Amino acid sequence: MKSLAEWLAHCERLHPKTIDMTLERVVAVRDRLGLAFGDTVVVTVAGTNGKGSTCAMVEAIALQAGYRVGHYSSPHLVHFEERCRIDGRVVDADALLPHFEAVEAARDGAALTYFEFTTLAILRLLASHHLDLVVLEVGLGGRLDAVNAIGPDAVVITGIDLDHVEYLGPDRESIGREKAHVMRPGRPAIVTDPVPPASVIAHGESVGADLWRIGHDFGHEGDRQQWRWEGRGRRYHALAYPALRGANQLLNASGAIAVLESLRSRLPITAQAVRGGLARVELPGRFQIVPGQPTLVLDVAHNPHAAAALALNLDAMGFFPRTHAVFGAMADKDIPAMLARLAPLIEHWHVCSLPTPRAMGAEALATLVRGLGPQTAVAVHEGPSQALAAAVAAADPADRILVFGSFYTVGGVLEAGLPRLSAPHAA
Repeated sequence: MKSLAEWLAHCERLHPKTIDMTLERVVAVRDRLGLAFGDTVVVTVAGTNGKGSTCAMVEAIALQAGYRVGHYSSPHLVHFEERCRIDGRVVDADALLPHFEAVEAARDGAALTYFEFTTLAILRLLASHHLDLVVLEVGLGGRLDAVNAIGPDAVVITGIDLDHVEYLGPDRESIGREKAHVMRPGRPAIVTDPVPPASVIAHGESVGADLWRIGHDFGHEGDRQQWRWEGRGRRYHALAYPALRGANQLLNASGAIAVLESLRSRLPITAQAVRGGLARVELPGRFQIVPGQPTLVLDVAHNPHAAAALALNLDAMGFFPRTHAVFGAMADKDIPAMLARLAPLIEHWHVCSLPTPRAMGAEALATLVRGLGPQTAVAVHEGPSQALAAAVAAADPADRILVFGSFYTVGGVLEAGLPRLSAPHAA
């Protein structure tokens, strides 16, 4: 029997393209597998930013309510198995092996991409566990994403911004239209973008989805101590702020509560489950603050919208004498726009290459960073771990180190475990 590493290497060789925006091959293999979720409630989450946080909050609340929950997300930070959780625990690699074998047998020569093959294997594993709820995170877009081969009982569309424009279109309207195709007739569609593209609402109305719009059908408000949520005939008062940090997390929490409320007839939840779930939710790499000397901040922000949210959150943290950035990014991202949003907060840059052909090399990144101004301090490194080590060596204990730009960047500094920093004190 192949190991998981061998199966993943096999998946990488199957298709000449990393991304092939079609759904027919996935649907055909799904049908040959007999892949179906029966009475399990399926929630699909699409959008540009906030998908991972929304999925994690839905999962955490449902677990607190006592339901059996499966969760599929991508990409992973360090280990592939992170993409699949059952009852809050990452699955073992060995548990995935029979499902890779089943997909291989069912593909009948079809050249599935790495994402398509691995998604089908994980979906089959989740379906075999007869769960109460399965939460699925869309990988890219929506209409032609492999996750859309499964008909959801409800969907969440998070914030829409420019990303993957070569596949999804050049503007928010085009991108929103692609993502809106996860909606289904008569089923709840929760929209958490405060100013959604018109294409999202138009598609929902055209297919007859049950649209829940933030600011119209549900919303939130609060003060420094607590917040409250209000929806269609139901309210939750005196909620503690989510354990995930950042000003944008209330939007994600509101969407998570709304989608569970829309499914109340099948999965009733209590106010205590909402409070407990939001208090306990965890998601590495989303404005994750690691106490130490210096303080370490991990964030997978990899597009201008996410970088703007990161800048807002960093600015609200308090005083740090200097901020050192460890930065690596994919070449197809709008890197100048990301840099412009964070440049006012960063004194020293440590740029690095990443272990994927899609990444921009460190020297090219350094050229872009130097374009921020003649006094910009930038150092070039082979990879994220080397960049972090250099940043620690250059930092004072009271400083702050930010690691951002890609899942590969954050994952690269987590390979040996969560860093606990201890910079030498100045003599």
